Amino acid sequence: MVGLTPPEVPPTAAVKFISAGMAACVADLCTFPLDTAKVRLQIQGEVQIPRSISTAEYRGVLGTLSTMVRMEGPRSLYSGLVAGLQRQMSFASIRIGLYDSVKQLYTPKGAENTGLVARLLAGCTTGAVAVTCAQPTDVVKVRFQANGALAGGARRYSGTVDAYRTIAREEGVRGLWRGTLPNIARNAIINCGELVTYDLTKDALLRAQLMTGEEGAEGMWLVTVPVPTTLNPWLCPADNIPCHFVAAFGAGFCATVVASPVDVVKTRYMNAGPGQYRNVLSCLLALLMQDGLAGLYKG
Repeated sequence: MVGLTPPEVPPTAAVKFISAGMAACVADLCTFPLDTAKVRLQIQGEVQIPRSISTAEYRGVLGTLSTMVRMEGPRSLYSGLVAGLQRQMSFASIRIGLYDSVKQLYTPKGAENTGLVARLLAGCTTGAVAVTCAQPTDVVKVRFQANGALAGGARRYSGTVDAYRTIAREEGVRGLWRGTLPNIARNAIINCGELVTYDLTKDALLRAQLMTGEEGAEGMWLVTVPVPTTLNPWLCPADNIPCHFVAAFGAGFCATVVASPVDVVKTRYMNAGPGQYRNVLSCLLALLMQDGLAGLYKG
């Protein structure tokens, strides 16, 4: 049976949408304990209302994980996983899965390559839309992850559905979208720093032919096939898993460094109870007054 091989058939927007969500869920299953540790470190030492003096409970990533397992059990590492998977299916599917399609909308007709401005606009657009749709799941996820940090180990919610209901009942429907603006700012930064950096890094690797070739007899990597810059990336022999990995690693690192300050404020504001902060700015000022600039990089 004659037909096109998979690499010759670019995926549709629907395939990208679904595969992005599924891939994000797999990644979440692997990294969720680290994300939980990050949340615990970000809210540690936070000034509560009423004010109270608390001692440092977590020290470092490994110390946080071991303390959680010792005091709350291994299941605490995956507290909020259901909401986390819901978030990925509604958030990553839009943010990543629709990025290429939206990028084409911003690309002028007849242009051979997509410019940096178009990529930035596409990243900000998909990030803002994704946050708006997935914000309730993010709020619930963060509150479950921070649950063990409450005084006396009291549980806020009995389950994911109860969390949605309780927040809507006690804080109004707006409570489910608490922290939307800092979350949009965070994801705009992450999209610009991650997706765009990934795009540019991969293009640079392909143009420089760094990921094309085969290993020589003495262990040297020899370039064997020149890669034209106009070649369809789906047919490009260098557009492979090592190329994707290097580009993704660099993009993720850059995005985390740039977006960490906004992420800390976002986490604290979403986890805060009614009346703890007047607005996002008061949350930021409280963080700076208590922990200084170093507090912006907690976790």
